Amino acid sequence: MKKSIVVLLMITGLAVSPKMIFAQNDAHAKAKPAKGKGDPDVKAAAWVATLNLTDTAKASRVKQLITTHLTAVRDFYNSHDYTSVPEGINPITGKVFSKLDRQVIINSTIPKTVHTDLMDGLKKDLTDEQVEMILDKYTIGKVAFTMNGYKSIVPNMTNDDEAFILTNLKLAREEAIDYKNVDEISNIFKIYKTKIEAYFTDSGRNWHAMYKAYSDSAKAKKGIVPDAN
Repeated sequence: MKKSIVVLLMITGLAVSPKMIFAQNDAHAKAKPAKGKGDPDVKAAAWVATLNLTDTAKASRVKQLITTHLTAVRDFYNSHDYTSVPEGINPITGKVFSKLDRQVIINSTIPKTVHTDLMDGLKKDLTDEQVEMILDKYTIGKVAFTMNGYKSIVPNMTNDDEAFILTNLKLAREEAIDYKNVDEISNIFKIYKTKIEAYFTDSGRNWHAMYKAYSDSAKAKKGIVPDAN
């Protein structure tokens, strides 16, 4: 291969040494592929940029915190397959655990320090509002989206109702940051949504009836005949 390149250089009369060509080829071979949007470092940089921090040292610390956390969550997920959890049934519902259930269970065993290191670090450098902005990035804005859903479903929502919902959605958000993908994050939110819906029923407002009324109204607006049940 090297001989053929040398011959080609001699024929074309190019004033480039074979050594330079081989060095360039080696450099290209060793070049790392560009990082994608899902890379922890790329995500962290994009999220921190939205904070518009003027203190570059602070921005660097926050970026490194997020990169470290995202990497830890990804690596734990990749090294702990759902098959680590035996097949079985949920002792409360009696339903067989799904693959997602089993994946969430094994991922819930991630060392607690992964979570506390991130949260403690963020709170040292950021305001409460800025911390919430980062947590919303992790959970793709599920707190605001879900809150708006409840406001559409529950008629005459009180300040106490809204405070209870928001408290639980924020708890869901912080817990969900230790899970890798949207399905798992949604599963964590479902735990807290179940508590919220039980709160309404326990306070004398049937959640299922409210949701059905909302659903029927939405269908009617689209010209769909609601179910009789």
